[in-house]
Amino acid sequence: MKFSLIAVAVAASLSSSAAFVQQPTGAFGVATAAASSRTALFAEVTPKTIKELRDATGAGMMDCKRALLEVDGDMEAAAEGLRKKGLAKADKKASRVAAEGKIAFKTVGGKAVLVEVNCETDFVGKDSSFLAFLDQVAEAASTVDGDSIDAVLAVGDEGSTIEDKRQALVNKIGENIQVRRMASVGGEGSTVGAYVHMGRIGVLLELEGGDEQLCTDIAMHVAAMNPPFATPDDVPQDILEKERKLLSEQALESGKPAAIVEKIVEGRIRKYLEEICLVSQPFVKDGDKTVGKLLSDAGATMKGFTRIVVGEGIEKKDDNFAEEVAKMAGKA
Repeated sequence: MKFSLIAVAVAASLSSSAAFVQQPTGAFGVATAAASSRTALFAEVTPKTIKELRDATGAGMMDCKRALLEVDGDMEAAAEGLRKKGLAKADKKASRVAAEGKIAFKTVGGKAVLVEVNCETDFVGKDSSFLAFLDQVAEAASTVDGDSIDAVLAVGDEGSTIEDKRQALVNKIGENIQVRRMASVGGEGSTVGAYVHMGRIGVLLELEGGDEQLCTDIAMHVAAMNPPFATPDDVPQDILEKERKLLSEQALESGKPAAIVEKIVEGRIRKYLEEICLVSQPFVKDGDKTVGKLLSDAGATMKGFTRIVVGEGIEKKDDNFAEEVAKMAGKA
């Protein structure tokens, strides 16, 4: 009897085991199909495709991998997903102060342009990706009419605009990056030139007559000496009247007669104009002649210049590191 029970138990056990083996066989087939499907999916997301997406978007390797996995390896969909995420990140960073950066110029035919692109730190301003973007902005600026930043941002090639590239760079680098401003000069009958000093100071200069080298030399002078005005005719009348009034008051306080005071004031006004006007200043590369003499020797006349400095006019936030640490520690 015991033997019969044992035999029955063993038979049941064997039957159960067989069923167990047989059932997973069918299930295993399904699982194998699912595994094959997953393998096929992951086969599309290879280091090569991840690198291609990274090269195209500038996003991080892990971000690219996640983006590809989310869309079953579809490169275009992954790039679009990263672009949208990049836009969100760019919007979040847009409120942060970006007062560092670089200036670049581009001359094409009779036109010259300056562009300023800002970032948050001097370190990023030296980054190769940032500098490459700066060159792309200058190139784009040379193709638009006027000085509209919106027009520059809308310039595109291969389906990607300057604004798209800016957002991708924000996503890649992690700083607020802005195309802040541009300036352009040039036109029929003009000679134009540009000079950028250490990527921080940029000057555009326009002459009637002369050549590009003369423009560049005088633009270098403007970068170094920072004259407020090009010629006496460019000085606003209200500035002259304010200076004349100040000089008159000073002369009258000395007790000199009014007739003498008038002559003194006019002499000082001439001196004042020489100091603040480019054409009256001694040329920085040859102190024996003025910029005006340099121009006349070349048969050229001054039309105007534009000088910009990275970050000028941007209110920088002064961070107190000790206070910041105290706040984080709950002591302030």
